[in-house]
Amino acid sequence: MRVVLKECAWEPLGDNLIVIYDPREALTLADPDGQIAAFLTELSAGPCTAAELASALAARGFDVSEADVAEGLAGLDSLGLVEEAGERRLGDPVADERHFSTLTFFGSFAGLGRSRAGYVRRLRESHVLVLGAGGAGSSIVQCLAGLGVGAMTLVDRDDVAPRNFARQFLYRHQDIGRSKVDRAAEWVREYDPTIEVRAVDRWIAGPEDLKDLTADVDLIAGGLDGEPQAHLWVNEAALRAGVPLVSGGMQRTQLMYCSVDPGRSACLLCDESDRPDPGEPTSAGVAQRLTREMRLNNALIGPIAMQMGSLIAYEALRYLTAFEPPRAAGARVMLDLRTGLVPVWEPFPRDPECPACALAPVRPA
Repeated sequence: MRVVLKECAWEPLGDNLIVIYDPREALTLADPDGQIAAFLTELSAGPCTAAELASALAARGFDVSEADVAEGLAGLDSLGLVEEAGERRLGDPVADERHFSTLTFFGSFAGLGRSRAGYVRRLRESHVLVLGAGGAGSSIVQCLAGLGVGAMTLVDRDDVAPRNFARQFLYRHQDIGRSKVDRAAEWVREYDPTIEVRAVDRWIAGPEDLKDLTADVDLIAGGLDGEPQAHLWVNEAALRAGVPLVSGGMQRTQLMYCSVDPGRSACLLCDESDRPDPGEPTSAGVAQRLTREMRLNNALIGPIAMQMGSLIAYEALRYLTAFEPPRAAGARVMLDLRTGLVPVWEPFPRDPECPACALAPVRPA
């Protein structure tokens, strides 16, 4: 394996070496004899193997073995300072140019056992089922396409209307009256012809309408409008398929997104079953029943729709690549315009008797 040093800077200070990779923090390494500084200098000259690095350090007067160098590289890897040289790019100039920013982003998370190119390959091999091509859904589609997700199935039943233009930027005036999902699929093909996209113009009236849509998908994103129990239909579909679900919504000034990791986190029905029975004569029970029964006009404007779509897409990115753990698994992440969109996590406990969770296939730990 040829190893390369990430972009960083260092300078000796007494018997220590100050190293900067992330501008938010400085690493202080004990280096009384200057061996670490020499190590970094040789690494910065270009990709090399442990054997080559050992020879270069020996020429500088440091008596180190190849095993010593391998141990040193493992230490630098634990600090996030090195990565595999051959995995910084995909190897295709066209693909490298297309995914340049995404490859650069993943540089912060890459190491000797996890590569920038590997993360991007996972995205390009992923298939996401996007439910809804409206406010948040249209932004989800755009974000996933930008990330380079390789395949998408888009589901919606609405047609484009003038009222959509305040928050749905996939569509144009000439699209009025057209199927949203057909136009969204066209947009994806025009944006990146390498993405496989399927449009499903369908009204989802129950869990059965989702069964044929979950085969071969890696994740479900978005949600369904129109029915109070629609989120539970989607929850059931995700659990049966054993794939993560990332969804969200808005009430008045409050945004919320959450995710379900089948077999590992609480699901949306766990959350439902934890609520007080609406029939109980308590203020909490009455308030929750009224909240579920309310029909609020859609107050989602462009900046908020894009915020919602990007939050859902970013949580989807965590699941699809595992570059970091999901942040909203079994929890609501609430953001309120009145408090500056500061995230507040509200976990809901997993119900060991949940009938929906029981549908999830066993997954490896």
